[in-house]
Amino acid sequence: MDFHGPFFVLAIIAISCSAWLINNWIRAKHGYSISDDWGRNIGKADAPANRQLELLTNENERLTGMVSRLEQRLSVLERIATDPATRTAHEIEQLRDR
Repeated sequence: MDFHGPFFVLAIIAISCSAWLINNWIRAKHGYSISDDWGRNIGKADAPANRQLELLTNENERLTGMVSRLEQRLSVLERIATDPATRTAHEIEQLRDR
């Protein structure tokens, strides 16, 4: 076999490109991240990290809603405590329902 011709170099390039394509196809098929031309992983990130991020985001939304409800309740209590004592029981009940 003649290793000094251009066909040998082209064969090595074709084999390398084919192997890279097959490797990325298998990785994508099985759910792994694929790599770019320089070997850096692109695409899918770490699944547990994504799950943790989703859980923290949901908890943040829940806590933000809870804080806003507590702020509303606190403002009602402040109104009851600082307003004149001439409020009737009916007005206080209306403030509680807010």
